Amino acid sequence: MQIPFTVLVLLLLAVVAQAVFAAGLLWVAPHNRRPNRLLALLMLAIALWILDGFFRVAGIYTQNANWYFAPIYYSFAFGPLLYFYVRSLTNHAFRLRPRHFWHFGPVALQAALYAALRLTSYPTRLWFWEHVHRPVTYRLEFIGTWVSLMVYLGLSLRLLRRYRRYLDDNFSETSQLRLRWLRTLLVLLAVVSAQWLVEVVLREFFDLYYRYDYSTDLLGVVVFCIGVVGLRQADMRAVHFRPETASAAEVVAGAEDSPTGSAPAVAGTGESAGAAAPPADSPVPGRPQPAVDARVQERVRRALEDEQLFRNPTLTLTELAAHTGLPARLLSFTINQGFGKSFNDLVNGYRVAEVQRRLARTTDAQRLTLLGIAFESGFNSKTTFNRIFKQVTGVAPSEWAGKEGRMNEENSPSS
Repeated sequence: MQIPFTVLVLLLLAVVAQAVFAAGLLWVAPHNRRPNRLLALLMLAIALWILDGFFRVAGIYTQNANWYFAPIYYSFAFGPLLYFYVRSLTNHAFRLRPRHFWHFGPVALQAALYAALRLTSYPTRLWFWEHVHRPVTYRLEFIGTWVSLMVYLGLSLRLLRRYRRYLDDNFSETSQLRLRWLRTLLVLLAVVSAQWLVEVVLREFFDLYYRYDYSTDLLGVVVFCIGVVGLRQADMRAVHFRPETASAAEVVAGAEDSPTGSAPAVAGTGESAGAAAPPADSPVPGRPQPAVDARVQERVRRALEDEQLFRNPTLTLTELAAHTGLPARLLSFTINQGFGKSFNDLVNGYRVAEVQRRLARTTDAQRLTLLGIAFESGFNSKTTFNRIFKQVTGVAPSEWAGKEGRMNEENSPSS
């Protein structure tokens, strides 16, 4: 068998090899083990699809027709593997349950079809191609894969959008957890899906097969990007985003139906804080929004302002709850409604104010660099500090520091 080593042939072969290698590294990676293994399976499924493109452009099918219907087609797994990867990455406690397996029903049928065909003779496979596959099952497979990918892409993007709100309400430092690269990857897959739709139209209405087949090349770009950035994802062990958790109505109902009717006490006061309220972004239809308890709000203020918990660079809502002895859900509601901010904005607001205060002090400004002050104020990343400081004040930290320096010089005794 002779393979013409053209640029496209070499690129497809390199992508397949890179995907297999990266999938192996993901499978044995020590952190994010469960999501990484789902991502490894996704990479292998895409790599096998690209392998079909390699067989075509390398002339393997034309040189040996027995390679047709090789069991390398698992395209119905693309969408479910992607979606469950996103769910697993955003929730360390996520597990695939028996109720999730119906998502993989189509790929199980797809795999069974090709496995059964491999057990038949070549004449049988040829007959199947001419009378069944090309007119029926090929269309179902190609169009069905596109529909499946679009549905699971939509579900994944919606999940990431809700996840970003969860991050702001639970973490003060989110730079390693925002998964911007994953959103970019999903957008890139949407571009592939658009090209896929073009191919569907050309094949269904113009009978043009493989004339403008660029989706395979684009999938090669996607699988290459996955291999590069998937291995670099930070440890997500602290993240427990559960979109399927109890609704706000259930939480309020549970508080009202409590046998004792009691509520958690505010740490340091020995007094009840009232029933745990739902988050601000989850109003309960037909129920008045609970009022903010001023004692809870004051306890949050003391913890952050007087006890200076904001100096903890990785402070989370869970840690604030443990420190105050109050339920995290109640704290989240109080911060959202009472302070009118997310947890992330509230804590970083204290950090920016501390930087401003220390820049106004001549001793601190002379003793420490701007970044040193930022680190002592609770920031743990120069990029995050610059972004948040400008977001809060409207000016860059260096510009603010320069203005404070000039004011200190003007107000010094020797001026």
